[in-house]
Amino acid sequence: MSETPRKTRVAVIFGGRSTEHAISAVSAGSILAALDPAEYEVVPIGITREGRWVLTSGDPSQLSIAAADGRARLPEITAESGDQIILPGDPTGSDLVMASRGELTTLEPSHGSTALADIDVVFPALHGAYGEDGTIQGLLEMAGIPYVGANVFASAAAMDKEFTKKLALVDGIPVGPYAVLRAGQSLTEQDKERLGLPVFVKPSRAGSSFGITRVNDWADLDAAIATARAIDPKVLVEAAIFGREIECGVLEGEFGGAPEASTLAEVHVSQDHVFYDFEAKYLEDATTFDIPADLPPHVTARIQDLARRTFSALDCAGLARVDFFVANDGEVYLNEINTMPGFTPTSMFPRMWAASGVDYPKLVTRLVRTALRRGTGLH
Repeated sequence: MSETPRKTRVAVIFGGRSTEHAISAVSAGSILAALDPAEYEVVPIGITREGRWVLTSGDPSQLSIAAADGRARLPEITAESGDQIILPGDPTGSDLVMASRGELTTLEPSHGSTALADIDVVFPALHGAYGEDGTIQGLLEMAGIPYVGANVFASAAAMDKEFTKKLALVDGIPVGPYAVLRAGQSLTEQDKERLGLPVFVKPSRAGSSFGITRVNDWADLDAAIATARAIDPKVLVEAAIFGREIECGVLEGEFGGAPEASTLAEVHVSQDHVFYDFEAKYLEDATTFDIPADLPPHVTARIQDLARRTFSALDCAGLARVDFFVANDGEVYLNEINTMPGFTPTSMFPRMWAASGVDYPKLVTRLVRTALRRGTGLH
C-alpha cells in the first residue's frame, strides 16, 4: 500500500521585536486561516518583543484585534505563548529545536499536533525591524530554508526609505523632495527653504506610520525629529505632496515571468486624522478605499508601470506593495515600497489582488509555491 504524500510544512513566523509586533500577529492570523490544511502542515512560530521564539497554538482567533472595555486589544506574543524553540543557521538540516530546561531537543511530528521537524518553507509575516529588513532573511539563507518575499538586500533596501529613494531615482522613478538626518544632524536653513511647509518627519526604517509627525511650523520640528528618533536614529524629512494616495500590489511573475501589477486602490482618510496614521489604518473606522481607484486610464497604467519598475529596481521577489502620490498637477511620485505588506483582513495588498481576480487563499498559496520554486541562494 502506497504511503500518503507528506504535506508541505510551512512555518508562519510572526510578532517580533519591532513596533509592528501586533500588526504582524494579526497578519499571521489571517494567513494561518487561509492555508489549506489538505495541502499544508503549519508550524505557527511567534517571536516575543524580547526576541524569544515560541511554538504557539496558531489559533487565528487569538491573533486578531479585539474590543475590550470599549478599547481595541492588540494581540501580543509572550514567553507564555508556547514552548521556546530555536532555528539553527545550519544548511545541512532544517529542523526546529526546542529549548527545554537548558537542553536542546529536535522537534518531531509527534510533539504536539503542529510541532514539526524539517520545515519546507517559511512565511515570515513580520513587519518592520528584525523581520522585514533583511535580518531574518539572512538567517533563513544561512539555514538554507526557502521563504516568502524579498531577499536580504531587497528587504534591507526597501526597509530603509533613504535607499529606496536613491535606487528609485537611479532608475528614473520620481520621488518628492526630501532630506536625510543622520544621528546628531539637524535640518539646515537651505533644506527648510527647499522643502517648504508642511513637511512630514518620519523614521527612515519603520512602518505602519509609527513615529511620523506632520510639521506645519518649524518651531515644532525638533519635537517631531525626537519622536522619529525614538524609533530610528536616522530620520527623513519629506516635503508634503498635495493630492491623492494610491497603492499598487506587485507579485513576482509566475514561473520566472515579469512582475505583475494589481488593480489600484485609493486611500481616503477622514478629516479627524491629519494623515494616514496607525490609528486610521488599524484601530478606527477612519478610512475608506476605492478599488479600483478612479483614475484616468493613462495614470493607472503609469502607476502600474512604476510599481513594476520599483519592484525590479530594488531586486524584489515574491511580493510588494508600492505606494504613490498623485499630485494635484497630475505628477506621480513614489512614496515607499513594502516587501511584506500587511495581510490583515483590512489590508490593502490582499484586497487589491482580490479585485484583480486572486482571492486571499489563492494569493497565500501562490506566494508559498513561488518561494518553494525559487529556493535560497543567488538568482
